[in-house]
Amino acid sequence: MAFDLDGARRVAARILDDKLEVWRDSAGRTDDVLDETTGELVPPAPDEELVWDGLGAVMPLGLPAITKPVGGSVAVEPSTTDYQVVLPVDAPALRRDDVVRVAGSIRPGGPRDPQLVGRRFRFSDETVGTYTVLRTVRVQVID
Repeated sequence: MAFDLDGARRVAARILDDKLEVWRDSAGRTDDVLDETTGELVPPAPDEELVWDGLGAVMPLGLPAITKPVGGSVAVEPSTTDYQVVLPVDAPALRRDDVVRVAGSIRPGGPRDPQLVGRRFRFSDETVGTYTVLRTVRVQVID
C-alpha cells in the first residue's frame, strides 16, 4: 500500500515563506585564474549560476538550551554558524559547496528574521528520509 503524502506536504509547506536562491559554481576552481602578483586563484566574474529559486525556510540548527549547564558538566551545543534550510521535496538536489541566498520573504508583516535577508549559506549536508514531506539540508553561514 502506497502512502499519499500530498496533503502533509501542503500543510508543511506553510512554513516555507523565505524567498531562496541556490547558486552553483559548476566549474569549481577549474576556471579560476592565477594572480601572479598575489599567488591567489581569482574566480572569473560571474562565476556562479542560479540553479533554483523558490520558497523555503532558514532556521538555526537545534534549539537553544532552556537550562544552564551544571557546574563542571560538559555540554555539546551546535555551532552558531550552523543552520538548516527547509526546501520543498521537488527542489533539485543540492551539491556540496552550493550557496543558498535569502532573497526576501513573502511572510505577511515581513520576514521572521530581517537580518537573514541577503545572507548566504554554504550547503554542507542533507537529511533524507523514507516518508519525506520536506527536504532539510544543513548549511553554514558564509556572510
